[in-house]
Amino acid sequence: MRAFKFLHQACLCLLLVCLPALAVAAERPRVGLVLGGGGARGAAHIGVLEELERLRIPVDCVAGTSMGALVAGAWAAGLSPATLRAKMGQADWNDLFEDNPGYVDVNYRSKRMSQRYLPGSEAGLTAAGVMATPGVVSGQKIKLFFNQLVHADAGERSLEQLALPLSIIATDIGNGERVAFREGSLTLAMRASMSVPGLMAPLDYGGRKLVDGGLVDNLPVREVRERCGAEVVIAVNVGSPLLKASEISGLLSISAQMVSILTEQNVTQSLALLTPDDIYIKPDLQGLSSVDFDRSGEAADRGRVAAQAATALNALSVDAATYAVWRQRSLLLAQPAPTVDAIDIVGLRNVNAQTVARYVEQKLGEPLNVTRLNRDLLRAYGDGYYERVDYTLTREQDRNVLRIMPVEKFWGPDYLRLGVNLNSTLTGRSSFSLRAAYQKTWLNSLGGELLLTSELGTNTGVGAEFYQPLDSAQRYFVDAVTTARQENLALYNNDLRISDYRNNLVRLDVSAGVNLGLAGQLRLGWREERQKVKIETGLPLLPVDTLRISGALLSLELDQKNKLFISTQGWSARATWFESANRDYSRMTVALDGSYQLADWVLGARGSYAGSVRGDLPLQEVARLGGFLNLSGFANDQLSGDKVSYGHIRAERLFGRMPLGLRGDLRLGVALEAGRVGAPLSEPKRVGVLNSGLIYVRGETPFGPAYFGVGRSSSGPVNAYLFIGTP
Repeated sequence: MRAFKFLHQACLCLLLVCLPALAVAAERPRVGLVLGGGGARGAAHIGVLEELERLRIPVDCVAGTSMGALVAGAWAAGLSPATLRAKMGQADWNDLFEDNPGYVDVNYRSKRMSQRYLPGSEAGLTAAGVMATPGVVSGQKIKLFFNQLVHADAGERSLEQLALPLSIIATDIGNGERVAFREGSLTLAMRASMSVPGLMAPLDYGGRKLVDGGLVDNLPVREVRERCGAEVVIAVNVGSPLLKASEISGLLSISAQMVSILTEQNVTQSLALLTPDDIYIKPDLQGLSSVDFDRSGEAADRGRVAAQAATALNALSVDAATYAVWRQRSLLLAQPAPTVDAIDIVGLRNVNAQTVARYVEQKLGEPLNVTRLNRDLLRAYGDGYYERVDYTLTREQDRNVLRIMPVEKFWGPDYLRLGVNLNSTLTGRSSFSLRAAYQKTWLNSLGGELLLTSELGTNTGVGAEFYQPLDSAQRYFVDAVTTARQENLALYNNDLRISDYRNNLVRLDVSAGVNLGLAGQLRLGWREERQKVKIETGLPLLPVDTLRISGALLSLELDQKNKLFISTQGWSARATWFESANRDYSRMTVALDGSYQLADWVLGARGSYAGSVRGDLPLQEVARLGGFLNLSGFANDQLSGDKVSYGHIRAERLFGRMPLGLRGDLRLGVALEAGRVGAPLSEPKRVGVLNSGLIYVRGETPFGPAYFGVGRSSSGPVNAYLFIGTP
């Protein structure tokens, strides 16, 4: 009896405490929150969420498009507005829009391929014909960022499991239909909704190709009406205004304007659905563009100001206890990293799973290390075989299974690649080159490759390479390369070109080697070569007899730079030794290059030696100097001799970056150079130490590195350079 009385009193007290909150909950209208798309301007949504939190306004459902989908997804997954603001501010968006890992984390063969052929020129050669890549970026890093943002490392986050009903809007690019995600993977839905056509590749999902939802429903008011019967809609519009006619001057601006027109049209339709009871918030984002991701804090501040000005929000406020109950449902609580009990690599068609596994350092029985896992997956992606490399962590039969899901390129495994360069100089010959390659990958289970190359321009030639790894981890390999080329050779005297030759070269290199992690390669092989020069103009100073070369070749190449072409940090080293089969000469080359970034300055140095160690080099094989950052006052290859040494120091000031989605920074530099030529063949009177100074501007473009510079030597020569393309 006493126990019954105690229970009765406890229930009565609980009822008295909860009744006010229940009454408020029953009285308050159902609220739907709509977060529209607008690229970087969408960070303003965070400020709106901060104000909703301050006012204690519970929401019954939320819908988002594009950047609004990112913010809505992270918030519905439990991130507080303050945490979301911090995460957005910490993100390096320039890096997120570059799919490949840091250059230091790319395997050495892929590094050389990317330097020789434009990464953006890749096209697939399939039974259906030539297929272009579906976007400038595939969204690899962005997807991993979403995973980390919503803590998918603790387990796959699905829309239907979220406490707060969430809808994410995408567009089926195949038929133009609006796609509303209400269930399935949260991060994949976020990725689909942010796939700006032309910039980011569509997401293949459920047999559809999905892109940015802003094309069909950038402000999904109707969605929250249907999803939770919203009686009051809070709609936040952060869309970009249309460009003025005077601002439309090229293909990119025309494409952007077309997307903006489609977006504005459907936004107008959505605004017509708002009633007097709804609340419309349009932050003042003048001066902020859709690509100003580095100004996310400023955008959030402006969003908060706009929400504070919407005084109608005050009527939706509830008491602290009611709001705490609502917020507690979706609050993301810190959890210990789960232990990984098994690792599965699934979904591969051609690629050997061990080729992916070689990068995964996660140990079984240890907590999941997300930072290291992201690095490992990016390293795998850097091999170049995949559209994306993703993961999920699932609970299966009392085990935590880390499932790694590489998606092979649908336009592979055979590719066409292009490279181009234009090189104009004040003295000497200007040159141009157009390169093409056909790369056939995964000829067998170990990853054998066939590469057929051609070059047309100042120098012409064709080549073929067969590269065969010897183990599934691709550490050991054999390689055979054959080349037939025609090259220009010139001899100078007193800064005048006195002879022009055409050299016909045929070469076969066969080698065996080992990949030294991601850093480089060590090779030992044999070379057979034939050269025959033919004079075109000038004095006949070189022998025209056919030169036949045979011998052993040892090479070591290491590259620990942090950029594809123009590094800000790191070093590289190359050393080769050729021993003639006739034992009449040996040729050695050594080159070291390094750079170090200090705030907005990059300091660098390079040193090299090339020449004979024993005997005299054949005249066609002499080492050369001259050209940009290679004794810049002199023309390309103006100096040549049996032994050539060179060194420079440089200082470069970073003053800008290429636009978002494109690689590289822009820099202004100066260099001081010195060199020496032993037993000179070209410019025979230039003996002793030669010097040069150089001032230049350079950076990376979608077509490769570009530079303009003027060099001068104290001994007289002056040269200017203009270059763009792949080296």
